[in-house]
Amino acid sequence: MAAQGYVQTSLIWVAYAVAVVLALVVASITTFTWQTPRDRSAIVSTVAIISLTALLATVLLLPVDIALVSSTTSAALGVKKDWATPARIRSILLTLKIVYYSLYSFDALLCLLVIPFSYFWYEEYDEVEEQEGNQTFGSRLWGAFKYTIAFVLLVVIIFLVGFFVPAAGTRDGGKHLDLDFFKRLLDENHGEKALTFGLGLLITLGTLLYLLYTGAGLALFPVSFIKSAPSISAPQLSENTASQLEQNRERQRQLEMRNAGRPDGMPAKDRRELEALAREERTLVRRERLAAEMQGEGKGFIVRAWSKICAVFRPIKLVGGILLVVLTLIIWVSMLITGIDKAANSVCKEHCGYILAHINVFQPINWLFVQTAKAFPVDYVLMALLVLLFFSASISGIATIGIRFLWLRIFQIRKGRTAPQALLMATVMLALIMLGINYAVAMMVAPQYATYGTQTFCDLPPHHADERPDCAETPEAIKPCSEWADSHSHSLQACTPTVMSTFLNRVTLNWPVFGAIDFWAQFAFLGVFLIVFLTTLFRAPKLNLSDIDEEAEVDEEEGLLASTGRRFGATWQDITGRGGAKHGSNGAGADRNGSGSGA
Repeated sequence: MAAQGYVQTSLIWVAYAVAVVLALVVASITTFTWQTPRDRSAIVSTVAIISLTALLATVLLLPVDIALVSSTTSAALGVKKDWATPARIRSILLTLKIVYYSLYSFDALLCLLVIPFSYFWYEEYDEVEEQEGNQTFGSRLWGAFKYTIAFVLLVVIIFLVGFFVPAAGTRDGGKHLDLDFFKRLLDENHGEKALTFGLGLLITLGTLLYLLYTGAGLALFPVSFIKSAPSISAPQLSENTASQLEQNRERQRQLEMRNAGRPDGMPAKDRRELEALAREERTLVRRERLAAEMQGEGKGFIVRAWSKICAVFRPIKLVGGILLVVLTLIIWVSMLITGIDKAANSVCKEHCGYILAHINVFQPINWLFVQTAKAFPVDYVLMALLVLLFFSASISGIATIGIRFLWLRIFQIRKGRTAPQALLMATVMLALIMLGINYAVAMMVAPQYATYGTQTFCDLPPHHADERPDCAETPEAIKPCSEWADSHSHSLQACTPTVMSTFLNRVTLNWPVFGAIDFWAQFAFLGVFLIVFLTTLFRAPKLNLSDIDEEAEVDEEEGLLASTGRRFGATWQDITGRGGAKHGSNGAGADRNGSGSGA
């Protein structure tokens, strides 16, 4: 039986290792997709990839935590398995705690020290000074380090505050809490308390960013799949642009021929018109080249084939977008149910961050995870997809809103156009947001699943003091584990809370202000999602060629970022590579006014 336990736990850790490798792939693709090719920096790319991988690894550790503690209990009998001795359980929890604390500490180190140093290291680079030999490696290193000293002091201050300031939950010795579950959360040393304070502060900052960026992104991301077909196809745009370009050049020839041989030269009116036509010609040439790039001209076979495949699967993206909309609405409803349940039925309210003793209302997402957790790794796959959904939504929100200070835009995040400084700042924001997502998933999206998984306990007294309760003949006495179950002495032998839930509950109990902010911020998140979702759903998309021309003028090597709309005719033209004949003749005049025939 002991060997069976080792095999089961080993398989869980192997699944986690595979997930971390996939997280590395996702982080690499995300970094190279969004950063600008012209200003790539090896240190910036490396730090961004490592940071995103570490953050995803931290969040993906939650289902491993749940699977490990669930594997120690027989859900059918409500008792610990034979191999799950107290020593073995302590070993599992210690391993999880070491991995958690290592990842959390590494995440904090990246956010507060490594990424700021990388930012200043890049800012210190001066190509002219380096070519002239005035900038050495040492001078650049010192320039980056002296600005990073402020962040080092910040880390020291946070640690000292957490180390010496008494936690609010310990001031009255936890007398207002009569549950063993809560009392155990107060048992920690000063080092753990300092780490708890620091990470609690970062989680709270991340939650504030999460409610804005992830709330908006979770509404925009699924709708972007539905509106993914361009409102004007690449062949149609190419034909319209070629027609406009031909008319432009013909008009220039007419002006030049009309004024040829004039002794006093070209009149001022014609000169101004010719200059305007020349500027328009340059814009149309750029637009024509960008349309050709969209069609894959000058590209390899693989690129052209990939463009065709993407066009073919646009209807599938539409269906996927509809399914994502349904999923996000279910998540929204589940979080709202949990929030109302906690606000109304928490056993300790604001004193412990609204910890819920047990779920009082049916919560669909939590029910789904509890049921699928019985067949690991199905729940692990679902949790990974849920984390990737929140991660992608956060990126979508940052790309849409940009990096701002109040109403002032500092950096704009765009695919293939993100500066290294913006990429590092976005990575810090994503790091904090992922900590907020970690709290939301564990405490709001699937609270019971995140705390006890599939564990159950037999709610019957044992026949003898040294025996375990027996519910073999009375299965109705088997109940799911919850925080309230810890008040039953015999449930302590069967119910083991996850390390993640213990840590988050310890943060909210020792520092109630963090718990209150994190909890009520979830309602702000739900409000932001609802407002953005309704606005996006009913707002008609528009094609703005002036924006396209402006982007092309800034960087002539970039592809066309077409506005989106639900136009299946454009999808078919992209598949066949032909534009409609009627658009070729009628589209030129319309496009001159910036609307286009497909708008």
